[in-house]
Amino acid sequence: MRLRRGFQRVLEGDNASSYYILQLHSELFDNPSNAPLYVHRRLKPPRRSHRSLSRPVEPCAIQPLLSVNMGLKTRGAALVATLLFSTAATAHEHHMNKIEEGHAVSEDPIDSILWIHILVQSLAWGIIFPTGMVLGIIRSKWHVPVQVSGSILAVIGYFLGHKHKGRQFTENIHAKFVPVIMLMLIIQIVMGVYLKLHLEKGIHGKVRRIVVKAHGVVGKTMPVVTWVQFVFGGITALGFCRADHTGQCLAHFIMGSAFIAYGIILTILLLVGQMWLKRTGRSQEFFDSLVIAAWGCVNTFTEHRWGSPWAHNDLQHTSMGIIWWAAGLVGVWLSRKRNGQPKRNLIPGMVIFVTGWAMSSHPQHLPISTMIHTVFGYTLMAAGAARMIEISFVLKDRIAVTNDLSDPDPNSFQYLTPFLLIAGGFLFMGATEEQMQLLSDANVTHVSYVLILFSIAFLMFLFANLLIHLYAVHAFQDSKADAEAPHANGGPNGYARVDHRVRDAEEFELEGLTDDDDDEPLVHKEGRTNGHVAL
Repeated sequence: MRLRRGFQRVLEGDNASSYYILQLHSELFDNPSNAPLYVHRRLKPPRRSHRSLSRPVEPCAIQPLLSVNMGLKTRGAALVATLLFSTAATAHEHHMNKIEEGHAVSEDPIDSILWIHILVQSLAWGIIFPTGMVLGIIRSKWHVPVQVSGSILAVIGYFLGHKHKGRQFTENIHAKFVPVIMLMLIIQIVMGVYLKLHLEKGIHGKVRRIVVKAHGVVGKTMPVVTWVQFVFGGITALGFCRADHTGQCLAHFIMGSAFIAYGIILTILLLVGQMWLKRTGRSQEFFDSLVIAAWGCVNTFTEHRWGSPWAHNDLQHTSMGIIWWAAGLVGVWLSRKRNGQPKRNLIPGMVIFVTGWAMSSHPQHLPISTMIHTVFGYTLMAAGAARMIEISFVLKDRIAVTNDLSDPDPNSFQYLTPFLLIAGGFLFMGATEEQMQLLSDANVTHVSYVLILFSIAFLMFLFANLLIHLYAVHAFQDSKADAEAPHANGGPNGYARVDHRVRDAEEFELEGLTDDDDDEPLVHKEGRTNGHVAL
């Protein structure tokens, strides 16, 4: 009886007011040899004070059976284990009881708390943290306040994600990935606090150098990890990409994300990466062709399940992988002149064009899916054609960098290829089988859907340009100051010599991506004496 009263007090100490109380027959306590099997039975909640909370009681779907024939100590241990199992089963049922068999989500709509969670996390991880990353690269005083505000919002959003009602979800990849991304955030905060303490004496000097590099690497990895978590969140909210749909979801989201990343990288190289390319001694097509060849090798051996019959899509995807690595090798070879100097070529643009042509004829089961894939193919074809026109007629096989930095902005036509690649990526990510079925059931036309996806692509392209501009303005402002200072670089009438201005641009361009100290202000690596450059 004492054990029973103790068990009752444990239940009364819980925060909830309704429990699945394990009713034990008196034989369990008085005569263990005659103890029968026992089951979970729902009882009225124990009487509580006026502060008790009211919560509806739901039937428990799990009724474990246990045969007890043990001594007093063993019975107590079994009782505690049963209590833990019962609590876990009840909690699991709270999230699973409304989900139909064979489905990943319930039919309930997304409630306001979950919408707030989505908006808060999108603001924190999608806008504030990337902006803070760029501010950290340029050593801005606003880096810490921006990252602190983003961290606060991220923590708030984390708890909101565990307090929502409405739509319920089964076990999913989005929830499993939360500990990873939150651990990265905690590590980043700890390293940031350590760096702000400016501990440089003794062993802290060596530790600080390691922490600075780790802080930079984790910070620059966060946007990629955030993108992955956003994709996981989207497919979890809709209950997509399970069972037989997993493979084609992976293909669409990985390839679509690759096109978006390619477009953003081209934008970075176009606006602030040309001097980096010059220092590498390679043309842009060398790196493009190398990636294309590597990706083609992967697609050649992974797009078909070997030993099974060939389908039309398998054959098309495998042949596409073959042309990618074959063309990529040609592009690598043509990326250098006979004297070893870098040279532009049209191979990456041709590969993008041919890929778009192939995808525009990709066989599909639904009419809307066929139309979306057609538009996606045409978009890639336009991107490839724009790239070839840019190299052949806009740049005329010249590298984009010239010695005249008076107008560093690229030609307007050069923005076309990166944007079309980003738009193509969103089109491909939005063309999975389940998404197409959902649109078909809702009678949404492909025109409306394409316009929405292009709108998202425009916003992504705008945000990428804003971040690059934020970096570029700071990176080149010292070079501009040198040019305006009289005889600052030995030039008459206050104008810097061209070679010094190019050197300054090289020095500051992408400086923050490789610098060793995130807390020191940016300074020139060359010494300056009396306004002159010490060579």
